[in-house]
Amino acid sequence: MNFDFSDDQKFLRDEARKFLTAQCTTAEVREVLDDDDKSHHEGVWKQIVDMGWLGTAIPDEHGGLGLGMLELCVIAEELGRALAPVPFASTAYFFAEALKLAGSDEQKTALLPKVADGSVIGCIAASEGPGAVDASKLKTTFADGKLSGTKVPVTDGDVATHAVVLAKDGNGASLLIVDLTNDGVSRTSLSTIEPTRSHAEINFDGAAAELLGNSGDGESLYNEIMNRAAVLLAFEQLGGAGRCLVMATEYAKERHAFGRPIGGNQAIKHKLADMYVKNEVGRSNAYYGAWALSTGAAELPEAAAAARLAASEAYWFASKENIQTHGGMGFTWEVDCHLFYRRAKLLAVQAGAPAQWKEKLVHALEMKNAA
Repeated sequence: MNFDFSDDQKFLRDEARKFLTAQCTTAEVREVLDDDDKSHHEGVWKQIVDMGWLGTAIPDEHGGLGLGMLELCVIAEELGRALAPVPFASTAYFFAEALKLAGSDEQKTALLPKVADGSVIGCIAASEGPGAVDASKLKTTFADGKLSGTKVPVTDGDVATHAVVLAKDGNGASLLIVDLTNDGVSRTSLSTIEPTRSHAEINFDGAAAELLGNSGDGESLYNEIMNRAAVLLAFEQLGGAGRCLVMATEYAKERHAFGRPIGGNQAIKHKLADMYVKNEVGRSNAYYGAWALSTGAAELPEAAAAARLAASEAYWFASKENIQTHGGMGFTWEVDCHLFYRRAKLLAVQAGAPAQWKEKLVHALEMKNAA
């Protein structure tokens, strides 16, 4: 079976890389990092919106490009490679996929075209503090069309216009769509290790909300959304890990010590080789996840978990070893190594920590073996 991308998809990747290389350098990333009032880079975001990337996997009838999930994976990798400081993941991987999965015809017609044209920025609000999201312990409640409670942290929650919220609904849990610009919603920005991807605490006090999917199906729908997002995040992580390997390799060739490039030292060779191996393991698992995602295969839960774990490990390792390869320079603010380390640490927990995905992988394999 050939898991590689088609020529058209590779062309899309190349064009996306050209654009981001020119328009989303680390200078743009640092603009957001150095400005506490900036949640994202508006110039880069506008250009991404204008190119229609948000509508990549949104069907034609809802204002999207109608290309598919593989094309979205391609774009995700390039956004990760560029450390794009924009709310793309929250909107395209989580919010839009939730709508596509569980939205009614009316909800899709009302919101998906606005996602595609950038007038709606979405996010998902499930966490209520440290630890894994547990539907049985939710404190946020939904009753009589009103939502009350607190969600924290919410990625891009300070800039989003709409949110998909997981809340207690009677004896179960449900997913809800909330317009964050309406009454009953207040938001507080949070400081994190990665300021170029903003986070917020969102408080709901009788805010108007509508069901997404059926009442009581929130936990199962949430898990399906996480499986989809996990594959897309894995490609973002691959993009960042690949960039770290390139940075480390180039520095090892250029930096001389005792009259020779440091890349000639065995210890540095081993670092670079280990980075390459972990990146390739991550890529093979991500490609398997992309196949499962694009075909709706029953293997998606295990493929998503494997992709998530391998890509998280690859990115963290590559970002760490990139700093080490740069030596003393790597620990300075002026060198870009820390930008990738920050993003690696953030993405590793954005859709659940690796420990949670290990449990999911074990469960998926046990279910598969029991079948």
